[in-house]
Amino acid sequence: MTAHPRLSLNQATVRKATLAQAIEAAVGAGYQALGTWREPVQEVGLDTAVSMIADSGLRVSTHCRGGFFTVPEGPDRRASIADNIVAIEETARLAAAGAPGSRPVLVLVVGGIPEGSRDLVGARARVADALAELAPHAAAAGVTLAIEPLHPMYATDRAVVSTLGQALDLAEPFDPAVVGVTVDTFHVFWDPQVLDQIERAGRERRIATYQVCDYATPLPADVLLARRYMGEGVIDFALLTRAVEATGYDGDVEVEIFNAGVWAAPFDQVAERTAQAFDQTVAPRLRTPSALA
Repeated sequence: MTAHPRLSLNQATVRKATLAQAIEAAVGAGYQALGTWREPVQEVGLDTAVSMIADSGLRVSTHCRGGFFTVPEGPDRRASIADNIVAIEETARLAAAGAPGSRPVLVLVVGGIPEGSRDLVGARARVADALAELAPHAAAAGVTLAIEPLHPMYATDRAVVSTLGQALDLAEPFDPAVVGVTVDTFHVFWDPQVLDQIERAGRERRIATYQVCDYATPLPADVLLARRYMGEGVIDFALLTRAVEATGYDGDVEVEIFNAGVWAAPFDQVAERTAQAFDQTVAPRLRTPSALA
């Protein structure tokens, strides 16, 4: 099997896999790219992970995840900032080890409202402060910080940034090479302004990564695990993918699925089914850059 050359398997889709198992599943299904996650990388150690990526022949599409820096100033916030600086270093080294076309992109899930607080405005302000503190480190490492807006149902516990417009407003003070945005279909499809904001993101050169999966109801009890294979829900992938392509974005397209049933399936089967769903829903709207063909 040969997967579409722009398809990347985000490690969250095979969440129970070790880094070695995720690489094996991706390579076995003919992928050319992998989106890494910090936990499997840290399990083997960064040096070992870098060697594994180099040996795999895969591009690194993104590294997940940084963020969770909405708490007020104090020891917890200092620890979060320090951990994000470590994540920036991980991103740079993994991307450098990947095959040509790897992108040093660190996806940021900014964090929710701190426990005991109702100050949503203040939490968002602290996101801006964290970006200002982290941007010089990212610039020095050649890494793009990709703010990911999450569906509003996650605003309290995971991301006080809910729309692409909010993410772009936060990114605006910074060089697009240093702070960009993540466009994830699951999180943005509902937004009446999404097409205008995708166009804006392209105009401002802010799209650092494009991620896809589907949304369907009823949602499970744990809404974190609500994502589906493309084609199983209501998202119009043709519409959104055409909009992203129209901006000139030509990077990898990651499939990132949080779903208990998907996680319980054999990794090779998940990789193959993901590629098949991608071919049916997303690939027909993609260009294939000559460098990836």
